[in-house]
Amino acid sequence: MISIAIDGPSGAGKSTLAKRLAQEMGYLYVDTGALYRSIGLAVLRAGKDTQDKAAVVSCLPDIVLDLRYIDGTQHVFLCGEDVSDAIRREEVSMAASHVAALPSVREFLTETQRELARKNNIIMDGRDIGTVILPNAQIKIFLTASPEVRAQRRTRELQQKGQNVPYEEVLADIRERDANDMNRAVAPLKQAEDAILVDSSGDDFEASYHKLYDVIASRLPK
Repeated sequence: MISIAIDGPSGAGKSTLAKRLAQEMGYLYVDTGALYRSIGLAVLRAGKDTQDKAAVVSCLPDIVLDLRYIDGTQHVFLCGEDVSDAIRREEVSMAASHVAALPSVREFLTETQRELARKNNIIMDGRDIGTVILPNAQIKIFLTASPEVRAQRRTRELQQKGQNVPYEEVLADIRERDANDMNRAVAPLKQAEDAILVDSSGDDFEASYHKLYDVIASRLPK
């Protein structure tokens, strides 16, 4: 089985690009960020502080996650409820960053992700796929873009969903999340030594897609 790991900061376009690549290549796409977001959502719904380790751990036994593909699109189910849209809200994004820093949460999800890789050709994106989850992935990419570009993209995305969040607020959230992700004690966001760096700051979606596709195609086993 072939595993392709795409890591990078929030808003770099990992999920959208990985999804398109998986469709074109016939691979299984695994959105690991959606799993962490689902745990963050569950903790918020339980009325707990997502930065309180004991409170988050107390929620884990009641969390049941499932990934299903409906009409070719990955949907995330939390305790039987489709939360694919709910987990994309800004407050859930920050909650995901908080819970992802906890070793117990990462352990809770690690084996699920590895089992998917053992059984499928996959493209998996996240923060620590190439460094921790799939250290033996055949192809590793670190996809990034400047905080300003990522904030512009995210602001447009939120506006399209009817959420008028000011650009300055989105930029501040992205910088805070970058700091959280890069400085956490467990599995911090960083480029794997054998990962290819791809910066999409000056590229639109199509240019970014072709840049990633070319990198992958040149490294697939013949």
